[in-house]
This record gives sequence, structure tokens and C-alpha cells, in this order.
Amino acid sequence: MDRHGSAVPYRGGLDAGFRYQDRRVAFLSPQKGIFRAKEQRGQAALSINTSVRSPYADRATADGYVYSFRADPRGEADNRALEAAYEVQAPIVYFVGVRPGWYEPSLPWFVDAVDSVEREVHITLGSIVDVGDRPQAIPLESEIERRFRFGVERRRLHQGRFRGAVLPAYRDMCAICRLKEVRLLVAAHIVPDAEELGEPVVSNGLSLCSIHHTAFDQDLVGVAPDLRVHVSKRLLDDEDGPMLDVLKRFHGTTIEAPSRRLWQPDPERLAVRFERFATAG
Repeated sequence: MDRHGSAVPYRGGLDAGFRYQDRRVAFLSPQKGIFRAKEQRGQAALSINTSVRSPYADRATADGYVYSFRADPRGEADNRALEAAYEVQAPIVYFVGVRPGWYEPSLPWFVDAVDSVEREVHITLGSIVDVGDRPQAIPLESEIERRFRFGVERRRLHQGRFRGAVLPAYRDMCAICRLKEVRLLVAAHIVPDAEELGEPVVSNGLSLCSIHHTAFDQDLVGVAPDLRVHVSKRLLDDEDGPMLDVLKRFHGTTIEAPSRRLWQPDPERLAVRFERFATAG
């Protein structure tokens, strides 16, 4: 994750697995959602994943997710591994697909209910605590704590999926300064997601580097509906050193927008956000 940020590619990242007792153990299989490593002694699943093109109706609840069994008859062994994770309360890793071949890891999760009729399970977040000289994953008993932890994690995973859609549309670079270091890029909402026009769609996003994202969030930099960059008069009049030049030099330039029309910034949303920037002065 140090090389890639919070989302990790399967190829060149997760496919390396991890070392355990001098052996390489796989994390997951991108070909199926429920995974149990062959090196495991127990029968419980090690991880689950939801790809960006998942055919299953996995959905959120108040304190977790409903996760479907494999529908393929060949997947019954995997389904039993998920049931075994429930029976022994084994922690599992949840890999959430944020773009094709890329996953956002989340842990620890526990299966707290199995519905054999609907062929699905319910998973909730646990916690990692220190027991003696080693960390241990445990389920959370408090419903309030489960809901709070899940709310925080759901927002993180939501932002990961939004980022996974926006950054590739902008060819993994900052729309303003063209920086291409993925670890320094953020998917910025044009209209915040709490507002009416704030859907998590690419046309409501901008790929920005950390400094331009912060300036955009603070209405120190704005993007007009004609895609031109505007820097606030306050910054333009300031002479506080070379770091300001990173912002001021792009005043009047045009952002690098996605080539696909469907992905390009929505002019209506830009107009709403630019009015806020202009009012902030």
C-alpha cells in the first residue's frame, strides 16, 4: 500500500500475497468472491471481494453488508468456507473493487448471520486489539459501536470507489497541474455529496493533486463552467513565497478534462460550485 496508496492493484500488488512460516500465502482470487487459501488448516474463508462489475446484489444495512453466496454450483465449497467463518467467528478481509483490477482492503469483518434460504450472509466490522504481545481481531458487541464504525468505513470505501472511477477518467493526473503521482491525487467532488447534485458520478468529480484539492475545497481555487481555472484575488495579491506560485501560475489556464463526453465535468455543477467560489471572494 505504500507504493499504491489505499487502493492496491491485484497484478503487481495483491498477487504477491503475504509471507507466513516461510511460505507465500495468497490474499484472494480475482476470479471468485469467496477465497480460502490452500495453506490454511481451518475451513473458514480468508477473504471476500466485491468487484466493480459484480453480478451479485450485495447491499448495505445499518451496521454492515449483506453478501451473497456463489450462485455457481461449483462454488459450494467456497460457500461452506463462508459458513465456517461464521461458525468459528474467524475474521475475514473484505476487498472492495474500486476500478477494474484494483481493490480497497478493509478489515476485520465477521459473519454474524447466515441465511441459507436466501443464500447470503451478513457481515459486520470488528476491531483489532492488543492481546499480550500480538494484535487480535475481535467482533464488536455494541450495536452503537458497530453502526458508528461501519458508517466511517462505508464513507471511506465510498470515497475509494469514487476515486477509482474519477482518476482513470483523468488518466491518473491532476486536472490543473498535470501531476501524475497517483499517491498524491484525490477525487474531488464538484458539488459535495451531501447536496442535491452531489451524486458520486465521474461528471461530478475532478482529479486533483493534494494542494489543488485543498485549495479547491477552501474556495481559493475555482473551475468555471468553461473549464478555466481561477485563483482567488486574495492569493493573487499575496507575495508569500514560491509555494503560492504553484497555485498562481495556473490562473487563467484550462483544466485537462477527460476525453469521453460522459466523463467531462458537468457545466451545471461547475456553475453551482463556481458561484460559491466567487462569493467567497
